[in-house]
Amino acid sequence: MYEEEQRPDHGPLAGFTVGVTAARRADELGALLRRRGAAVLHAPALRIVPLADDSELLAATKDIVRQAPDIAVATTAIGFRGWVEAADGWGLGEDLLARLGGVRVLARGPKVKGAVRAAGLTEEWSPASESMAEVLDRLLEEGVDGLRIAVQLHGEPLPGFVEALREAGAEVVGVPVYRWMPPEDIAPVDRLLDAAVSRALDAVTFTSAPAAASLLSRAEERGLLTEVLAALGHDVLPACVGPVTALPLQARGIDTVQPERFRLGPLVQLLCQELPGRARSLPVAGHRVEIRGHAVVVDGDLRPVPPAGMSLLRALARRPGWVVARSDLLRALPGSGRDEHAVETAMARLRTALGTPRLIQTVVKRGYRLALDPAAETKYADG
Repeated sequence: MYEEEQRPDHGPLAGFTVGVTAARRADELGALLRRRGAAVLHAPALRIVPLADDSELLAATKDIVRQAPDIAVATTAIGFRGWVEAADGWGLGEDLLARLGGVRVLARGPKVKGAVRAAGLTEEWSPASESMAEVLDRLLEEGVDGLRIAVQLHGEPLPGFVEALREAGAEVVGVPVYRWMPPEDIAPVDRLLDAAVSRALDAVTFTSAPAAASLLSRAEERGLLTEVLAALGHDVLPACVGPVTALPLQARGIDTVQPERFRLGPLVQLLCQELPGRARSLPVAGHRVEIRGHAVVVDGDLRPVPPAGMSLLRALARRPGWVVARSDLLRALPGSGRDEHAVETAMARLRTALGTPRLIQTVVKRGYRLALDPAAETKYADG
């Protein structure tokens, strides 16, 4: 009888490795993932460069102070705060807020709304979806012909947003508060890409569209794009904080998962549901065995397994109950050579790690097999 009812003492993400591409709030996201048992591979795919000394931002601020817009669109909390702080540094802070206090302010989501209110302003409207598409739809429905609209840009082009407003007759003043730039140290990004290609990652999280675009761009530079897309399309789960973040991946044909609420907490909770659900679970030798990324759960007990052992176990699990030849297992080993003794060594370590040697049976002169329970033979015979 399987011990499925045992309450596990490990987190729902134990045994899984999750990549974090965020530059901002990466520590918070990493802590949430680790608290639930995940191993975290952090590779900031970009960095935020404030533009407090940038002539474009200064020019846009002076333009707005000189001639107030009819509507101001605030897109990110950090960007709006950065704009006000930069204006203060130039001695234009009070004038800017005075101008914005007399115009209609639209805020993309609750965090932006909080930043607007912290500056002493009041937003007229904020979409529940936190979607720039919804902001655009509202503006176009109301009509913008002849209106002057200030749009706080958030480090990336807003696809079609500014163009659509201009085509509808609006004068658009772009306010570039900060820019996304490639990371100063590209090595962590390369490690994350290598981990994705080798399937050492179970999931990778994205909290901004520029991070997703930057990661794919680096993969293309290294000649790995096809392999990375294959990994994200099948074995490595791409999890995005929201639909805007997912756009660069969707443009490459990659489906993503997204929480209903576009926040870090719900993103982590989504992974807690998705990853265990993707793990292979088998009845083996009277035990319930669940194969995770870098560990195996045996009757509720988490057992870390070395990479070579995980490679062997996955090869056996592809056809549970069937004998897998040593030569086939040798090919499954990372950096495998020609000596089948490497299989015996890795197998011995795997059995030790599992703590239940009889889960894997040796079939003399033929190879090894997962000792799938007889009642399950029919169900799993075709692997």
